[in-house]
Amino acid sequence: MDNENRKCGFVAIIGRPNVGKSTLLNTMLGEKIAIVSKKPQTTRTSITGILTKGDIQYIFIDTPGIHKPRTRLGDYMIKSAYSSISGADAVLFVVEADSKPSPTEKSIIDRLRTQKAPVYLIINKIDAKSKEKLGQTILDYSPLYDFADVIPVSALKNDGVDIILDEVKNNFTEPRFFFPEDMITDQPERLIAAEVIREKILRLTDDEIPHGTAVTIEDFKEKKDLVSIRAEIFCEKASHKGIIIGKNGETIKKIGTYAREDLEEFFGCRVFIDLWVKVKKNWRDSVSAAKNFGYFED
Repeated sequence: MDNENRKCGFVAIIGRPNVGKSTLLNTMLGEKIAIVSKKPQTTRTSITGILTKGDIQYIFIDTPGIHKPRTRLGDYMIKSAYSSISGADAVLFVVEADSKPSPTEKSIIDRLRTQKAPVYLIINKIDAKSKEKLGQTILDYSPLYDFADVIPVSALKNDGVDIILDEVKNNFTEPRFFFPEDMITDQPERLIAAEVIREKILRLTDDEIPHGTAVTIEDFKEKKDLVSIRAEIFCEKASHKGIIIGKNGETIKKIGTYAREDLEEFFGCRVFIDLWVKVKKNWRDSVSAAKNFGYFED
């Protein structure tokens, strides 16, 4: 391939929690690297996904959902999200079809006014809404900002996603690739493993418990046909520990089984997971504790 034709660009994905940002990222990549859950505040850090198609390389940044923070970790998540848009070549502002602009969306739009990159309004989940409700959403948002384009999509059904790729690449000016062509993320394998395990906790436990959990990978060994992982799950209360373990250890077994299935697909080999649960009270309000879990990085 002629390197002179190469173009690369950074695309930030932003929006409030649970609008489908991570699902959109995974669909564009054709690979699952960001965890997905119906529960809000799933993504805690900015996850980078890399897609190389021909002579175009897309570098996507999936950001934590914008919300009103209640802990120092929440403050970090909001700061991380907004810092990700500052150097982007294009921004995908994701909202749900049939949603009116809330104070959260309006605050995001106010922040978007301070940066120069074109902003695309991505109206997600159109598979679950009528055309009339979609049309009303477009009417509600269009007067609020001079969007580069409005693109209705269903990230879950991979409907309209190619339109996003065709549109945003017109803003790319960097005449080189930042990453190897076969690379899909710059996230360490340990972090991917930890996030997959945390996703299963989100899936299998009550609403409040997942927000007080963190996962650290204490041991990660790779052999030719086996990845062995020892992970520690931290929660904020002893009662939460009991729920995560479950009666006769049933819940922790399911967490391990579901995580293993996803990671075997990701790594392309057998995976063994050893899970332990510990209590760290109020860690979300402790900078030192959160740093130990991989947050509050500069």
